[in-house]
Amino acid sequence: MKGRILTILAIVLILVITGVVYYRYYFVFGEGTKAGTMNYFVKKGYMFKTYEGRLIQSGIRSQTQGNISSNEFMFSVTDEKVADKLNHSAGAMLELHYKEYLHTLPWRGVSNFVVDSVMSVRPVSPMAP
Repeated sequence: MKGRILTILAIVLILVITGVVYYRYYFVFGEGTKAGTMNYFVKKGYMFKTYEGRLIQSGIRSQTQGNISSNEFMFSVTDEKVADKLNHSAGAMLELHYKEYLHTLPWRGVSNFVVDSVMSVRPVSPMAP
C-alpha cells in the first residue's frame, strides 16, 4: 500500500514537472508578423551558435506629439533555410512571421521571439534628393 502511494506521487510529480517545463520553454505564447528593415543579422554564441537579428520598424509614433521614432524588434532564428534567406536580404524591407515563447533556451537563441518564416522581401528603393 505504501509503495503504491509513493509510485502514484512520483508519477504525479513527474507529470507536474513535465507540464511546467513545457509551459515555460515550449508553449507558444503568441504568434505574429513584424515588418521593417533588417539592421543586422549574425550567428554567435559560446557553446550553441544561434542566429540573432534586429529589425527596424519605421514610423512608430513616439509619446511626444509630432515626433516619429523607430522601434527595434530583436529576434532569433533556428531554421537554417530562414537564416540563409535573411542573410542574403540585408537592407531589404522584410515581413517576418515569428513565435513568442515565455522563456529562452540556449539552443534556440537569446530572444523570446523566434522567426520561423520570411513572408516577403522587397528591395528598398533609394529616395531621390
